Amino acid sequence: CGKTLLAKAVAHQTDATFIRMVGSELAQKYIGEGGRMVRELFSLAKEKSPSIIFLDEIDAIGAKRLDGSTSGDREVQRTLMQLLAELDGFDSLEDVKIIAATNRPDILDDALLRPGRFDRIVTIPLPDETGRKEILALHTSGMSTSRINLKTIVEKTEGYSGAELKATCVEAGMIAIRDKRDKVTQKDLVQAVDRIQVKKSTSGSSSSPDALYG
Repeated sequence: CGKTLLAKAVAHQTDATFIRMVGSELAQKYIGEGGRMVRELFSLAKEKSPSIIFLDEIDAIGAKRLDGSTSGDREVQRTLMQLLAELDGFDSLEDVKIIAATNRPDILDDALLRPGRFDRIVTIPLPDETGRKEILALHTSGMSTSRINLKTIVEKTEGYSGAELKATCVEAGMIAIRDKRDKVTQKDLVQAVDRIQVKKSTSGSSSSPDALYG
């Protein structure tokens, strides 16, 4: 829905050092590795302050803790504990800010959302009709087109994310290239929408909004 893109915009608009880490990179199988990486991440952020840490897909390490888990799950839980300790430990974070993103806010551990850790939650919904039109216009502006009607495509792409709209435009371009044409037509876009819809159906992609925590 644009979580990472929004984080990139934050990085561009500030003079802070921007450090991005994907949650799955912290989910290590060896005991202590994940916790060590978390400590080093925050140590680097303090050294380079003012800085922003962006934890993408935080659900990889921030899911609710369950009893009877495997050794791998327990290591992930230890990594989460280290993250919680860094968020509100004895050492002040001062000029270090943390942003986290997930498309599964429902499975996050309640301890992460406690006041003083991630205080603000920003829901990023799927683009509405106006948003879809602007996204499609952006991605088709650099393409060679012939009499396309974006309003029709906007109506056919309800429930599409920004990434899926971009993929639709790319697919339309590929269809034109395969037909050895140098312009994308309305028919190409309609056909591209149908192909992306098939991929959405087979992959079971979610149409629920994502969340950004700060």
